[in-house]
Amino acid sequence: MKKILICFLLFIQCIANAQKTDTKLQQQITELIQGFHGDIGIYVHDLRHNKVAAINADTVFPTASIVKVSILIGIMDKIQKGELDYHQRLTYTDSLFYDEGDDVLSRFKDSSTIELSKVMMLMLTISDNCASLWLQALAGGGTRINSLLDSIGYVNTRVNSRTPGREANRSQYGWGQTTPREIAMIMEAIVNGKILSKASSDKMLRLLSRQYWDEEALSQIPAGVFVADKNGAVDESRNEVVYVNCKNNPYIFSIFTKNNTDTSWESNNEAWVLTRKLSALLWEHFNR
Repeated sequence: MKKILICFLLFIQCIANAQKTDTKLQQQITELIQGFHGDIGIYVHDLRHNKVAAINADTVFPTASIVKVSILIGIMDKIQKGELDYHQRLTYTDSLFYDEGDDVLSRFKDSSTIELSKVMMLMLTISDNCASLWLQALAGGGTRINSLLDSIGYVNTRVNSRTPGREANRSQYGWGQTTPREIAMIMEAIVNGKILSKASSDKMLRLLSRQYWDEEALSQIPAGVFVADKNGAVDESRNEVVYVNCKNNPYIFSIFTKNNTDTSWESNNEAWVLTRKLSALLWEHFNR
């Protein structure tokens, strides 16, 4: 397994070395982020021409709810191995209650049942935290999810919350952590059918295409275009990773922020405004 992992990492490095920087786009993004009040990381991959633009792409950022992509991989691994069934019914108990705003699952009555597939939908589509914590446990916990991520070559993406030995990371980054480049690579691997299996990747891609929170990056992409997306937000960190399957030039991008001065929750939050501007810039750039 160790030799396989080393070969995989060398393969990824070769791909990275083969990529060329889109100098025009790099300059446009650099100008766009000038004056932002916080730390920012961006990674863009032009899938047609294998060109990239990157700003602090290998810096570790808090994931906020983007950690749920890692949990999804852990759950899909269990389903692929036959240890869970996508349509099996689960029993909700009061011990699972997590009081977090408008979470749907926390409003269930004790002993209510729900399909695993619907719990997954709640985690990804509306970012239900009660559903996510339940799925994290069903996936074997943060330690197992992290081991799985490590085994398939992702060394920066980790679950921290409720994961023994990662208390310091949780204090610094919250529920999870990743880099703009690595989470985009994970999304790309899902798109290309390379996470776990083609069938598992296809299912994950469909699940990630059903996003309720569509008022930031997705708002700048025409509604008829297929997109897969996960975003996340806490007071000082706003993040999003997006696959855009536009006809002329498909692309993937991620934007992460931390230590933000603007911690407001209105639509004019500085990081959200920047996310919309970046998404609009990319759509224009790839559809000239």
